[in-house]
Amino acid sequence: MTVETVLNIASEALWTIIITSGPLLIISLVLGLVVSIFQTVTSIQEQTLTFIPKLLGIFIGLLIFGNFILNSIVTLMQNLWTFEEYIR
Repeated sequence: MTVETVLNIASEALWTIIITSGPLLIISLVLGLVVSIFQTVTSIQEQTLTFIPKLLGIFIGLLIFGNFILNSIVTLMQNLWTFEEYIR
């Protein structure tokens, strides 16, 4: 195994992490922004108010993007186990 092969494996793994975590992080970011704007407008300063919408948003995001996330991770693991893509 060469250094180039290890770097290719590491870069593909990092890219898979970014792609699979991106949708859920964006959902959490948007919901946090909406709730903070709501708190600012209504002057409600309850710290636990952001927890429930984010939790529900992440759950719904997992229902929507779960198949994509699982397929991405399975594809990465199949490529690593078969090692076909990295042998050049």
